[in-house]
Amino acid sequence: MADEEDQQDSVGAWAKHYHLASRALIESTLREHDLGPTQWYVLHRLVNVGPTMQRDLSQILRIERATLSGVVATLVRKGLVTQTPDAVDQRQRLLSITEAGRTLWTGLPDPVAMALTISFEGADEADLAVTRRVLRAATQRVEAHLAAQGAVARGR
Repeated sequence: MADEEDQQDSVGAWAKHYHLASRALIESTLREHDLGPTQWYVLHRLVNVGPTMQRDLSQILRIERATLSGVVATLVRKGLVTQTPDAVDQRQRLLSITEAGRTLWTGLPDPVAMALTISFEGADEADLAVTRRVLRAATQRVEAHLAAQGAVARGR
């Protein structure tokens, strides 16, 4: 029983709880504007960086191409994004924000900033620095392990 309690109070468990809680806050904030988090991130990229190749967004957002295709199709249907063939490779699509997308964007709250403000208001900066360092290192170790497994799996 103590082992289960220890797992529920582990750093990993709290990282997961935080992720789920902050994602729920972000989703509920965006739902009022008929957007999902991935749609918001696509708009964020197009507003702040500019036109972007769809294939690049898949890597940037770390989502499957099929998932991104559905998200982009929804944004195009809503009139928030345009999707045009690339001048060099007609199979590739360049995404751009529309005027309607810009108008929507200017009225949207920033759900990520909201989640961060609510989460860490009053937190000690030194504690946050340690938290970032620990979670960054843990993430890098897991990603390196996964990459090594992928290399082993491909090598067979």
